[in-house]
Amino acid sequence: MDISELQAFVSVAEHGSFSRAAQALYLTQPAISKRIARLESELGEALFDRLGRQHIRLTEAGRALLPHARATLHRLDDGLRAIQQLSNEVSGRLRLGTSHHIGLHHLPPILRRYHERYPEVELDLRFMGSEQACHQVEQGELEIALVTLPNRPKPSLRQHVIWPDPLAVVVAPAHPLAQQEKVQAGQLCDYPAILPERNTYTRELLENALPRDASLTVSLATNYLEIIRMMVSVGLGWSVLPMTLVNEELKPLRIEGLELERQLGVIQHRQRTLSNAALAMLSFLGERSQGRR
Repeated sequence: MDISELQAFVSVAEHGSFSRAAQALYLTQPAISKRIARLESELGEALFDRLGRQHIRLTEAGRALLPHARATLHRLDDGLRAIQQLSNEVSGRLRLGTSHHIGLHHLPPILRRYHERYPEVELDLRFMGSEQACHQVEQGELEIALVTLPNRPKPSLRQHVIWPDPLAVVVAPAHPLAQQEKVQAGQLCDYPAILPERNTYTRELLENALPRDASLTVSLATNYLEIIRMMVSVGLGWSVLPMTLVNEELKPLRIEGLELERQLGVIQHRQRTLSNAALAMLSFLGERSQGRR
């Protein structure tokens, strides 16, 4: 078997589709199918069950092969990056993940300077939730990611704070709680909330800060903070938002004993070799971190 066959196999397994895998690898669908067929012939086992034209799933043999194929490709990537580091050339593709909030509100000036300095780098910028980005760095699908940092650091990841991000509990100016000078944390349970989805780092941070017996009524859950801001502003509930997103349409509440701040920053895998392009990005982010001190 060769590397191109393993790349095709992993891509089809991850995308659940021959056509989407072909798009991801910039190949035609027949080329992907031929590589999978060769690999299956070499192994003497079917790797996918074809359930019609659009639906496939891994066979038992495919599930057994997948982690080993991923590990092989990761080791190859590490080797290529180690060789690249022998030169000081900053080029190639940088697979960088980021949340929508960071990508919209913090990353543009950094990307502008980085592109001006290293025009030979092809930025493969992927927008996703912070939790998904952490997982993809752990799996080797991303080199680095800019995310809301986990409340409990993951052993396999190295993380560095770039932007402290104070949070505010906010309501519309006409909301009943907006008329009170001070609010007890437990009062939030009496009104509907519009919050990030369950198991996100921001939702987890809020729930851990509330009294243990607090039972929230969540009328809507979404990870798009601009949508949350709009829905709060028209009076549909309260929420927690970064202070940088609070405008005249929102009223921050003073809540006794409740101060919230999340940390935004960069993560990388502790055991994987980074490309020169990724190291250069970390240098840019380090300059930004030092600049705010």
